[in-house]
Amino acid sequence: VMIESNWNDQIASLPGAHVLQTTEWAEVKREVGWRSRSLVWKDEHEKVIGAANLLIRSVRPLGFGPGVSVGYIPRGPMLDWSDTELREKILDEIEQCARKEGLIFVKMDPEVEIGCGIPGEESAEENPVGGDVTEDLQQRGWRCSPEQVQFKNTAVLNLEGTEEDWLKRMKQKARYNLRLSQRNGVIVRVARKDELPTLYHMYAQTASRDNFIIREESYYLGVWERFIDAGMAEALIAEVEGQSVAGLILFYFGKRAWYLYGMSSPLHREKMPNYLLQWEAMCKAKAHGCTTYDLWGAPDVFDREDSMYGVFRFKDGLGATVIRTSGAWDYPVRPFLYFLYQKVLPRLLMVTRLLRRGKLQQEVS
Repeated sequence: VMIESNWNDQIASLPGAHVLQTTEWAEVKREVGWRSRSLVWKDEHEKVIGAANLLIRSVRPLGFGPGVSVGYIPRGPMLDWSDTELREKILDEIEQCARKEGLIFVKMDPEVEIGCGIPGEESAEENPVGGDVTEDLQQRGWRCSPEQVQFKNTAVLNLEGTEEDWLKRMKQKARYNLRLSQRNGVIVRVARKDELPTLYHMYAQTASRDNFIIREESYYLGVWERFIDAGMAEALIAEVEGQSVAGLILFYFGKRAWYLYGMSSPLHREKMPNYLLQWEAMCKAKAHGCTTYDLWGAPDVFDREDSMYGVFRFKDGLGATVIRTSGAWDYPVRPFLYFLYQKVLPRLLMVTRLLRRGKLQQEVS
């Protein structure tokens, strides 16, 4: 099923409207084997009040034998989660659709906020809606997913106010580092399309250094080019003396911007290029009409042992607020097959990930 032609316009002003729910993202996923099914809910005046782009994929868990289908709604469905009646209706229809499509299970990771701020700190607040939704989902037979695809928590910058206001919201050390990068001859500019492979190479270096797995070059170049061509993304590159030292891909949709991919080389780190890079990204996002900038990812547990803690401290320094969500949920349509999928498949995936890591080392060297 093809996604509707005016899909982006229909969803842009919904609560939680997300770049991963756009036509462009569905097209990216289509190229790696997913098909798309768009679901829309309207009120009595024909106004769209809820939507979900459901991605469906047939897999052969063992690489052979019978195929089975799984569903995933990345960062959706999009709706006002505090509207109990609407919530019930949408969940009912998603469950029906999953059964009709013969899925083993459907996964979703909507932005249902359970609170903001770091737990235990004075500024932290809990959001009662998150608790209600969690309870609801459990009663309906949804399970908190053992496999989180996207980050559960994130850190978000408020782009409202003047640049002076932004500086005030930053930590003192971050302000110092930003000025340092400006004084030390770091230059940030929009990358040309033919420089995207350079950014990928830096991304592969970053992945190797920070020990996370990435896909092959063609996938990322495909994603970046598609969104850049649609006017929904820009690639920024930071240079010192004409040498590329860091970069990021900035995505836009509705009133939000996202920092989905960041990359850096070990060169000139003492000149703090990442601070100027993020500052320029904030300025671009604001000029694009965005009111918030999602820095994409915060730890599950806020302590120094967490692998994301270092990156999070950087985001925190920029003045970001932590948003905690309820994470990914699975609705097992066929519980036995779901159990096999969760227990058997991860072991097979581990093997492919190890092979991928070996390949990545070659790409970096």
